Amino acid sequence: MDFSLNDIQQMMQDSAAKFIQNDYDFETRRGLSNSPAGYSEDNWKLFAELGWLALPIKEPYGGLDGDLVDTMVLQQEFGKGLLVEPYYATVLLGANLIQKQANDAQKLELLEQVVAGELKLALAHSEAQAAFDVSQTKTRAEKQGDQYVLNGHKAVVLGAESADYLLVPARTSGAVGDAEGITLFLIDPKSAGVQLRGYATNDGLRAADVGLTEVTVPASSILGQADSAAPAIELVLNEAIVALGAEAVGIMEKLLAATSEYIKTRQQFDQPISRFQVLQHRLADMFMETEQAKSMVYFAAMEVAKGGPEASRVASMLKVKIGSAGRLVGQQAVQLHGGMGITDELDVGHFFKRLTCINNQLGSRDYHLQSLINKAAAG
Repeated sequence: MDFSLNDIQQMMQDSAAKFIQNDYDFETRRGLSNSPAGYSEDNWKLFAELGWLALPIKEPYGGLDGDLVDTMVLQQEFGKGLLVEPYYATVLLGANLIQKQANDAQKLELLEQVVAGELKLALAHSEAQAAFDVSQTKTRAEKQGDQYVLNGHKAVVLGAESADYLLVPARTSGAVGDAEGITLFLIDPKSAGVQLRGYATNDGLRAADVGLTEVTVPASSILGQADSAAPAIELVLNEAIVALGAEAVGIMEKLLAATSEYIKTRQQFDQPISRFQVLQHRLADMFMETEQAKSMVYFAAMEVAKGGPEASRVASMLKVKIGSAGRLVGQQAVQLHGGMGITDELDVGHFFKRLTCINNQLGSRDYHLQSLINKAAAG
């Protein structure tokens, strides 16, 4: 099978690599992470000009009609720069879900603004008891005339503070655990009854816990049809796992290169420590895990794009592999750098933090491993 990049993929990869090399070094990234907004609005406008925001959006809505592999290529480069801009939250979660769930008029109104860099989104899907399984959603929306009243709590909503709209799945029928009965609402975070408690995450991004207390919205705020959002949300989350996997591979490649370079220059007993066979073996282990993870991302991108019940199983397989590989590569990189590997001034520790957070996003390695075991036991 030919895994060479096509013209669009090569263009996206080159533009992202050039941007990170010239305008997004580690100190710049750390400064943006510590700023009040947590990212650069100028960078966001540049992302729109470069076409990155348009990549996975369909052509009728101003996009480039890219597929999951196209997104994977861009995400891999983003991982090497540890980007703090809300690309994942707005484009890969929010806009992708609108594209799959909303009606044509809603898509036209919202997605063109996303492509232009004028609209940011945040998907508030995660709850304390339902980090990944949307069927466990407890947030409810009760219909009252031509309005809905929402009550509930959403946890660790990435990009919520900078979002112009929140995409909120809520149960409009059925009981907790039912696969159906989930409706997707578009809510202004400034609406009465919406409370945001923002904070910095361990990997330098921004998130918020979102409280919904008697939040009243019109029926027109429903994206698509009522009670029908669960399949679209599940598909978007599976595709997001592929995107996170690609980002993790970019980080692992960066850690591998940095560690290889460091042990060639670090001297002990009047020779580079790269000559020590035990360290060569550890570097080889890092290389093997990175390459296996990359292969798994390519496989998952192709399989998840097909949809169907197999997509969830493959997404879980990828999450398990990325969790294991990220832990090994990250730990080895920190250890081989010695004490400086955990200092705030060196990027190695920050890459490891991001790998650790990726493992816990959309269900941890252990969660997905147990899911695969349960599915195998059920036949």
